[in-house]
Amino acid sequence: MPRSRSFVSMLIGVIAVVGLAVGLSLQAAPRAAAASLTQITNFGTNPTGLLMHVYVPAGVKPNPPILLALHGCQGTGPYMYSSTDFASLADQYGFLVIYPSTSPSGSCWDVSSDQALTRNGGSDPVGLMSMITYAEQHYGGNANAVYVTGESSGGMMTNVMLADYPDVFKAGAAFMGVPYHCFATGTVRGWNSACAQGRVSMTPQQWGGLVRNTAYPGYTGPRPRVQLWHGTADGILNYNNLGEEIKQWTDVLGVSQTPSATDTPASGWTRTRYNNSAGATQVEAYSIASAGHQLPVQGAGMAANAVHFMGLDAASSGSRTGALRAVAAGKCLTDPSTTAGTQQQISACSGGANQTWTRTASNQLTVTVGGSTLCLDASAKGTANGTRVIVWSCNGQSNQQWQVNPNGTVTGVQSGLCLDVAGLGTTDGTPVQLWSCSGGTNQQWAMG
Repeated sequence: MPRSRSFVSMLIGVIAVVGLAVGLSLQAAPRAAAASLTQITNFGTNPTGLLMHVYVPAGVKPNPPILLALHGCQGTGPYMYSSTDFASLADQYGFLVIYPSTSPSGSCWDVSSDQALTRNGGSDPVGLMSMITYAEQHYGGNANAVYVTGESSGGMMTNVMLADYPDVFKAGAAFMGVPYHCFATGTVRGWNSACAQGRVSMTPQQWGGLVRNTAYPGYTGPRPRVQLWHGTADGILNYNNLGEEIKQWTDVLGVSQTPSATDTPASGWTRTRYNNSAGATQVEAYSIASAGHQLPVQGAGMAANAVHFMGLDAASSGSRTGALRAVAAGKCLTDPSTTAGTQQQISACSGGANQTWTRTASNQLTVTVGGSTLCLDASAKGTANGTRVIVWSCNGQSNQQWQVNPNGTVTGVQSGLCLDVAGLGTTDGTPVQLWSCSGGTNQQWAMG
């Protein structure tokens, strides 16, 4: 099932949608055999009758990240599983992979209807969200570490999911996609020839406005980072769409359309990066010379690059030690005392032991001073804004587990709140707390 044929069926007609809305109750997850692809039924609200398969690697980590991997037209979830490297990367790094399938089998994703292009509006995105919720509830998936990738029609849906659910996804990687809303026709699984042929061009502000005003109006929180891939010889979805995607996401993420860096990580690959003021890459684009409609190429390292960009390799790769620097203040997270219960603060970076944090394989952040090791802890298991961030004896509980995210935030696994420098403070001794993630610079951290 070559990817270069992903949209051929669309040229002879639009596939009819399965329109029955299905409200299904959740069941206990079936016990998956080691490193097997398992089909899940009755996973939740599923208006278009999608199918769900989940891959649980033999070495799955506790509270694992979740990757939603979306096939192209004429594909299925099991085909995506067998034809890409994401499952073997899950074996290596311990994350879960959800492989959905469209209904009817082999059809394209709905990226064209008003329902699909609006948060909770209906159609395929609602069923995909049900799969993510199921994985969180029944496989212990980490709600603060959800990612999405896809090829062709799945790359289009990657852009749609990032636009519709920016509060759910931390990052995404779209292979051979088009901008959010580019394929809009007002019909389910409609075909938009102008977009496919690369004849739709807008300003960055126009593309960004569609995301802000149509997908999830009124949303002001943090946005997921985006990686984009396209071959220059793509005969199904014109290469011009890569430039339009870059316009859209650089505008949405508030970074310049001028690349911060350009390099060639492999022969024929041109990578451009678009960084924020803190130097963190928000948008990354790969132009693959002479490549047709065939990405990601299995065994070529493309999926591995996507996994790295999303941070799925770091999330399960063992311990890491270094300072945790508050980007806005230019100061380091500091344990001012070796006493359990002490609220943490920022201070000038000195390289001392009380500023040296170890991120463990179980998502703890530990500090060792005078032979005593303590864990960063949400005081009294608090989940409200203003909860003190303290150190406490390590106990493995979820209020001592932290997700260091690719977008520069550090979120509490239990609360979902961000590690926050109180009051936008920049002076020594400013306390650190938990607060709703706002995208503010006082919630940006760099480790190492």
